Amino acid sequence: MRRPHIRNVAVAVAVTTAATGLAGTAFAGPSTGVEHGVASAGTTAASVVSAARTAAFAHASATGVSQGDQLHAQDVMIDPEGARHVRFVRTHNGMPVLGGDLVVHLTRQLAYSGVTRAAGHTVKPVTARAELTADQAVRKAAAAAGGDAGGAELVVDARQGGSALAYQVTVTGGDTAEGSGARTVVVDAVTGKVRSNALLSDEFVSPKLRDTLRKRGETVNPATGTGAQAAAPAASSPAAAAATRYPRTVSGIGKSLYVGPVALTVQQTGRTSFLLKDPSRYGTETRDAKGTESENFNTGAKVTSTNWAFGNGATSSRNSAAVDAQYGITRTLDFYKSTFGRKGIADNSKPAKGMVHWGKNVGNAFWDPTCDCMLYGDGDGRDIKKPLVVLDVTGHELTHGVVDATAKLEPTFVDEHDNQFGEPGALNESLADIFGSNVEFYANNPKDAPDYLIGEKLGLSQKFLRRLDHPSLDKLEGTIDYWAPAVYDAEVHAGSGVSSHAYYLLAEGSGKKTIGGVAYDSPTYDNAAVAGIGRAKASAIFYRALTRYMVSTTDFHGARVATLKAAKDLYGATSAEYKAVDRAWAAVNVTAANTPAARH
Repeated sequence: MRRPHIRNVAVAVAVTTAATGLAGTAFAGPSTGVEHGVASAGTTAASVVSAARTAAFAHASATGVSQGDQLHAQDVMIDPEGARHVRFVRTHNGMPVLGGDLVVHLTRQLAYSGVTRAAGHTVKPVTARAELTADQAVRKAAAAAGGDAGGAELVVDARQGGSALAYQVTVTGGDTAEGSGARTVVVDAVTGKVRSNALLSDEFVSPKLRDTLRKRGETVNPATGTGAQAAAPAASSPAAAAATRYPRTVSGIGKSLYVGPVALTVQQTGRTSFLLKDPSRYGTETRDAKGTESENFNTGAKVTSTNWAFGNGATSSRNSAAVDAQYGITRTLDFYKSTFGRKGIADNSKPAKGMVHWGKNVGNAFWDPTCDCMLYGDGDGRDIKKPLVVLDVTGHELTHGVVDATAKLEPTFVDEHDNQFGEPGALNESLADIFGSNVEFYANNPKDAPDYLIGEKLGLSQKFLRRLDHPSLDKLEGTIDYWAPAVYDAEVHAGSGVSSHAYYLLAEGSGKKTIGGVAYDSPTYDNAAVAGIGRAKASAIFYRALTRYMVSTTDFHGARVATLKAAKDLYGATSAEYKAVDRAWAAVNVTAANTPAARH
């Protein structure tokens, strides 16, 4: 699950070259050729940003920028076909704008070619004068979230079609279903109304799902112990090898809870001391929170072993859950790098991090933007019996981190129980399911065989939590197969089925099919057949769409447009792939003809 927030706009610009996982693809359009970086075109990241910023103001009627707006580049993307894309966040008269993000698209020659924008209106607030003081906003935020409020920052809230002067406040220590958790509260600076109040963390198990499990008398109880029979380290193991320089990178083994013995790359820090840290993957590391609720990774205890083996395949060893977490995190990193050339969750060659044994009686797993890391509880002893360190859970949650670093898709509404609603949030959940299942296919571990199911190892009576081929077979969250106007206000996990279904149809096609021993039968809205183009191409299209053509407010019809643009980039507007994208969305009732005239 995803939470609304805005980061400091003073961010470094990262230059990203397109990587599709499809070597040699060509663009059937005006620009041709292959390019792998800004420098190869004789330009710099700064010149691309400057050209995009100038173009945004020169085409203000299309981009929506106006006097008083400042554009701050977050990412510069260079496509092999030659196009450039610059993702901006916006401030207005120095105030961060919530929902003001946009992507400016340029040609190889740095000429303006289009824009993707979150706000369909100018973001200048009706009034620039605050009636509330910052102290009053802090008190209102603390009361609303039931915790300790930090300082209040003036912002422009351009979400939901408006432009209001507001205060944004971070509140810590408030009570949630998972103990205390940081929240972002936005208070109207004129009326004092709380405009939004949402958790910062991303939760795999939503409050709604937890309530449904309790009503059904069902628990999440993954089978463990599959790694208990792992072979002992051989005599030629790194621990037995002579070493004179530490630390050094060595091969190790982990005895996991859910996927058996797994190969790990670890760091040897002494003759008989090993650390669960992978120097070959940017220093990616998993630590032990020791039951605390700290969101500071540096406070976690390092996970160590006296030899190259970690864990025992059971919960009796604290290191077993850490093995599953580290395995899932590194496989997710490898998937994104191998498939898309993405270097780390934020594509900045920085480590991914995780903390296990987080909190007491916490039955969840989170992507937490405060520490930019994964947090895993041990279960609450009631609904969630064991740590949620399952592979597709990690792939799902880390994909929220990827979305957070790109489109920042946000729910449109969060209720008093922290359930989230709205199509952009549902699209976020869907992308997390899509790429979470792709992580399984990439890992190809027989102990967790790849499939288009999410949560199939959680021990649920329906044998999965969600599935991409026929979403409505999920009776726990009531996932939806097809779009209808009411979907715009659906709970995000229920609504996620629309785009997940479209992705499956694009990848595998409709009807009955058995893949890896799993039977699928994907229906269509109009009962017409859909032919798939393969998982690799479908994933390349959805990833290109996410990173280039989606913004924080993208809904399902916007996702259709984004994936069509991505397919055009990769294969051309007359290609079979482009037509398949259009057909897949039509098969879930998302078409140009039924695009809502006005967004909510």
